[in-house]
Amino acid sequence: MIAKLILKRLLVSVFILLAVSVVVFAATLLLPGDPARAILGQQATEERIAALQAELNLDRSPVERYFLWLGGLFVGNFGTSSATGGPVTDLLGERITASLVLMLCAALIAVPVGLAIGIFSALHRGKRADQAVTWGTLTLAALPEFVIGIALVTLFATSVFRILPAVTMSPPGQQVWEIPTQLILPTLTLALVVIPYIIRMMRATMAEVMDSGFVEMARLKGVPERRVILRHAVPHAIGPVAQVVAIQLAWLAGGVVVVEYLFRYPGIGQALIDAVTYRDVQVVQAISIIIAAVYVVVNLLADIVGILANPKLRSAS
Repeated sequence: MIAKLILKRLLVSVFILLAVSVVVFAATLLLPGDPARAILGQQATEERIAALQAELNLDRSPVERYFLWLGGLFVGNFGTSSATGGPVTDLLGERITASLVLMLCAALIAVPVGLAIGIFSALHRGKRADQAVTWGTLTLAALPEFVIGIALVTLFATSVFRILPAVTMSPPGQQVWEIPTQLILPTLTLALVVIPYIIRMMRATMAEVMDSGFVEMARLKGVPERRVILRHAVPHAIGPVAQVVAIQLAWLAGGVVVVEYLFRYPGIGQALIDAVTYRDVQVVQAISIIIAAVYVVVNLLADIVGILANPKLRSAS
């Protein structure tokens, strides 16, 4: 049963990703401007423009162009950037790595901290600690990412402590993570945005599980409280929470655009803003499909974790 459910989720994810690719390609067709003319410049002759259009398959029908573009995605060919005149993969290679490092750092902080605080809050329901956590998460959840980022910059980079850089200032040829202090503020911004939702969901699910019959039965049998929590309560609470964690981690792929722009971080978010500014259609298509793929893959992994963490499905198989 578990294998069938995972296969079903996989097929649905593939269908969703294909549907998103159609939407992304159709949306970029509506953008103004001619990519060939943008690459060659306004002074280019009509003959050179026509030759480049043929080379980029721009003289074909939209349906043919879509399938050629889709086929290129499967082999890692994202097209030619109209801004640089070179392959999109060369433009996005280091930027994708930089964004993945940023999102990974934020996830490594947000997930364990959110789960731990959520469990702690559920085990202290009604007490001052629980109330403090509730008010803190509500406050953070009400703030957009750029407000949190500006507050962190004000606190740690400009007015109060001045111990961290306000923006990313990596020298040419140097990777951004080679100066770890540059990662702190954007990482904290992303982590503080997603942590409140993980905490609230973990608290609610954990509180419900702690009041369930099987937990009460384990206590009546004399099972130590620590084992009741770790062996019985937490595994049952992780499944539903995995969906919320996946949504928040998938949000990082989209929310990173605002955070990277705020901190001038050299990732795909900054590249997307530059591509939209200069009407670089191929780069917009590539980044959009990459973000969509992250959403789909993360949600697929969350579905698999939820299925594997469900004791009923494990026992049925």
